[in-house]
Amino acid sequence: MFDMMDTKEVLLQDVVIKFAGDSGDGMQLTGQQFTNNTALLGIDIATFPDFPAEIRAPLGTVPGVSGFQLRFSSDRVYTPGDLCDVLVAMNAAALKVNMQGLKPSGKIVANIDGFDAKNLRLANYPEGVNPLEDGSLDSYEVIKMDVTKMTREALKDFPELGMKEKDRAKNMFVLGFIYWMYNRSLDTTINFLKEKFGKKDNILQSNVRVLQAGYNFGDTTETFTSRYKVGKAKLPPGVYRGIMGNQALSYGLIAASQKSGLPLFLGTYPITPASDILHELSRYKTFGIRTFQAEDEIAGITAAIGAAYGGSIGVTSTSGPGIALKGEAMGLAVMLEIPLLIINIQRGGPSTGLPTKTEQSDLLQAYYGRNGECPMPIVAASTPSDCFSAVYEAVRIAVQHMTPVIFLSDGYIANGAEPWKFPKSDDLPAIKVEFIQEKNSGDKFLPYLRDEKLVRPWAVPGTPGLEHRIGGLEKQDITGNISYEADNHQHMVKTRQAKVDKIADYIPEQTIDSGPAKGNVLVLGWGSTYGVIKSSVIQLLSEGKEVSHAHLRYVRPFPRNLGEIIKNFETVVIPEINNGQLIKIIRDQYLVDAKGYNKIMGIPITKTELVAEIRKYL
Repeated sequence: MFDMMDTKEVLLQDVVIKFAGDSGDGMQLTGQQFTNNTALLGIDIATFPDFPAEIRAPLGTVPGVSGFQLRFSSDRVYTPGDLCDVLVAMNAAALKVNMQGLKPSGKIVANIDGFDAKNLRLANYPEGVNPLEDGSLDSYEVIKMDVTKMTREALKDFPELGMKEKDRAKNMFVLGFIYWMYNRSLDTTINFLKEKFGKKDNILQSNVRVLQAGYNFGDTTETFTSRYKVGKAKLPPGVYRGIMGNQALSYGLIAASQKSGLPLFLGTYPITPASDILHELSRYKTFGIRTFQAEDEIAGITAAIGAAYGGSIGVTSTSGPGIALKGEAMGLAVMLEIPLLIINIQRGGPSTGLPTKTEQSDLLQAYYGRNGECPMPIVAASTPSDCFSAVYEAVRIAVQHMTPVIFLSDGYIANGAEPWKFPKSDDLPAIKVEFIQEKNSGDKFLPYLRDEKLVRPWAVPGTPGLEHRIGGLEKQDITGNISYEADNHQHMVKTRQAKVDKIADYIPEQTIDSGPAKGNVLVLGWGSTYGVIKSSVIQLLSEGKEVSHAHLRYVRPFPRNLGEIIKNFETVVIPEINNGQLIKIIRDQYLVDAKGYNKIMGIPITKTELVAEIRKYL
């Protein structure tokens, strides 16, 4: 039932929306609110926030465009979509940056105030050219709205608000209109606004007023003859919540702390896109979580090493540049053979590189980026919700094998969101930890005496009779005394490598995610390429093609049966958001002529381009 006009409701299966505007236009908040609203309806969703690289680029310029893409569907979705059905462009620069990502005949919701002469000039359009007026958009459905004017009109009863304060509510007008377009309730966002601005009544009421004005604009303007609806997704029954990658990672750390009975200590230094881990964990002091924002990257990891030596789960988080700074301390942790988790949320490099853009380019750094022979296990997450179980497993490996572990995520996973069916505590695997309590060799404590896993004992400082020496100098086997002997050094290098290799006996064997166990093409992936590989392989399988998908969580050591799986296929294709890193390791270890597909643009691989690439080998 609709007022004012005869509006039909169109049922859609899959929709991709991109909100884009200046970094001060609140596009991230707008996207997150629509995401939350969607998730609560039981619709499957995947998101891709796209942040500007500069902290505050000049208003209206191309470098200052901030975007938030979300895809929602009544079917399972694994990517935020290749092309958008709807582009919300708050200014000319936002349109210019995102036009190539819009479907032919897609919808453009344009704020005409953002297309004045000044904004067109800032976006580097030629003099006198306005894409809203020159016919260049005739193949699209363009919805022109003077959002600024209508926002100010809606707030004319709020004289205490200045013009800048009123204009900050523009995103709420757009959100209200999109809620109307997709037949949604405003309640979730009104509740959010009440929580956020409950103590600032004029700010609360002004935002609610503008949100309702955007909704009413759709309801009362006869331009629009259709509203759209997407049905619930066919997900396994259970309790779900929307979750972002860094959130899921933080909850996984907390769960590991609770299940192991060990206190958790995070020593870190803020860096994009890892900082949210610090923000999230600092909220959970009630679980005994201690967070320390250090003065630099080196202080962050060395504090975590101290915590691990003292019997805690020591964690440090960073991105690629921080991993470079932490390298020497990571070597110290390998020499000490203590449990430590090093989290790398990867971004574009080298150096400062592309701070807000995604990349998978630190894998070789994780493998080899330390002096000497310095092996460390590597665990990689594949989706935002997978961060929970993957980091939980990384902690288990660290404490049960007495080794530092590198955990790899990236900006796409960290900032993306998806529904998560969260587990019950009783369903999580146990993390058994045993501290040695008494001497392990007659009247002596031998700190490097190993068990069947080649793991040395974990002795908490202050335990009577278990005093022992630590430090970065080479250890004598078994005693832990300093040793410069050539034979001992070679023996210890081989032993530390063997300990890491032996972890393969205590992790699951590799499985095929989609497709047959042997055949023509195996698409082998790791990390955030999971969604695009899975959706590409599913499409090709539906066409009767002989193709399979395997995805690695354990990147060092590899699962014991990975070589056997690889031998079962004629061709192995490895897509990566780097210049070819996993492929080098696979070629080296399995002597297979794997084929790479590499994209290094700061954005994910799309399904369209990957399907086309896989077809070359079918």
